[in-house]
Amino acid sequence: MKLALVGDIGGTNARFALWREQKLESVRVLATADFAGPEEAIRHYLASLGCAPGDIGTLCLAVAGPVDGEHFCFTNNHWKLDRSALCRALLVDELLLINDFSAMALGMTRLHAHEKLQVCPGVARPDCPAVVIGPGTGLGVGILLPLGEGRWKALPGEGGHVDLPIGNLREATLWQQLHGQLGHVSAESVLSGNGLLQLYRAVCAVDGHAPRLASPAEVSAAALAGEPIAEDVLELFCSWLGRVTSNIVLTLGGRGGVYIVGGMVPRFAAFFQQSGFARAFADKGRMSGYVEGIPVWLVTAEHPGLEGAGVALQQRS
Repeated sequence: MKLALVGDIGGTNARFALWREQKLESVRVLATADFAGPEEAIRHYLASLGCAPGDIGTLCLAVAGPVDGEHFCFTNNHWKLDRSALCRALLVDELLLINDFSAMALGMTRLHAHEKLQVCPGVARPDCPAVVIGPGTGLGVGILLPLGEGRWKALPGEGGHVDLPIGNLREATLWQQLHGQLGHVSAESVLSGNGLLQLYRAVCAVDGHAPRLASPAEVSAAALAGEPIAEDVLELFCSWLGRVTSNIVLTLGGRGGVYIVGGMVPRFAAFFQQSGFARAFADKGRMSGYVEGIPVWLVTAEHPGLEGAGVALQQRS
């Protein structure tokens, strides 16, 4: 019997695994910068298992960006994909291409209790949409809809590119600084790896500090070490994530709960749980009561996007 292969391809990393009996096997993480495109990366993955093109019958790839038509260009890396050409090159019978945050949303249906941390208490309504949002190389947003009888639908979208909201005078001043540098200021302009560094530079410019940190990792490390400027930046990051998230909840009626995912926030989980995220999330004026009681979790699962790609394979019929 031919193999089923699932992939979760973001801006920085491509994760691959075999999907057998509704479980992941042989997970590998590859740097997208090391390969010319998905075909080369998949060939490398198969070779590491002693397999070859033709051994795969079904392939599901979760990809960062809007999925439409025969051709796909990845949003945050240099890869491109042609559906027919990839199937011919890998001798694949069936290729399912889905948005990476659709896969991430479907992956929430396979979480175990120990794979998420409570950020805001509440009770999820099982008949309502759930919101999945994750800062990483970019800012991904997915919506999970319950269909009943153990089936789910994930709505694709580009919610990370909505306008960055402003909740107070401090944020307004920083927005002006960011706008002067970037023009349009999207949520992703701040709520991503590069966005954290962009925010740090904006804070330094507004407050008259000489920037000395040169990467997102340096900013978060300095914040966790108690460096005041970096700590302020990370606090602003968490609060802005709260505002963006509750905007999406209000727009879509996301009373099914909120899942914070991605590679960034789990690295400063304790800071995040004590940050202004919850206050900003609830700061909705006369609609504050609407978001009160909606649970928010920080997801610590290792490969939810791959799990979601597997769920997409199961549900494709």
